[in-house]
Amino acid sequence: MLITAFPAGPLAANCYVVAPTAGAECVIVDPGQEAAEGIAELVRKHDLTPAAVLLTHGHFDHVWSAAEVCATYDVPVRVHADDRALLTNPAKGLDPGLAGQLSALLGDAEMAEPARLAELAGGEKLTDAGLDLTVEHVPGHTPGSVAYALANDTDEPDVLFTGDLLFAGSIGRTDFPGGDHPTILRSLEGVCRNHPDNTVVLSGHGSQTTVGRERASNPFLRDLPQR
Repeated sequence: MLITAFPAGPLAANCYVVAPTAGAECVIVDPGQEAAEGIAELVRKHDLTPAAVLLTHGHFDHVWSAAEVCATYDVPVRVHADDRALLTNPAKGLDPGLAGQLSALLGDAEMAEPARLAELAGGEKLTDAGLDLTVEHVPGHTPGSVAYALANDTDEPDVLFTGDLLFAGSIGRTDFPGGDHPTILRSLEGVCRNHPDNTVVLSGHGSQTTVGRERASNPFLRDLPQR
């Protein structure tokens, strides 16, 4: 399995490029601000052919370059239906202060919806780029937040791309419009219940962790029911 990543843009949102091996098709997870050049570099370096863009949620720091990447490689962009509106109206998912800053950043420009957009509902089994991916609807940070569970066909542990649901030592904020703290706790409970402790967690920001490490040490997970 080939998983490469880099922090994109001022908010350092992790963008992942994932393929079965070098020289194969790949998927791109969360192409955020200023991500297109970094993606192109990884595609060239590993001789990859993009097959799809997967969005964990609709916040601008994770989707900013989605339309550009879709057009460059002529690939579909997958997003949960409940976050689709954020692709063209990113201020809808932000508090007034951040929404104002975003409007100043955009100026007269408009966010465009990718030309090839595929809505998700949760529960889908994807085989993009020959990868076995399961879409898990994990609302709370946003209504349409999803995690992508990647089954590893070797002895290595499975991988979970959690977006801003779960971080090393923390969880996603719920004070933005559409966020809900009890809902994110239910989503986290499901992740902890349904995935083995050795599952590798690749978050939307920060370093990688595991489900077991977060169950044992993450202060936001202490009160969740144990297995």
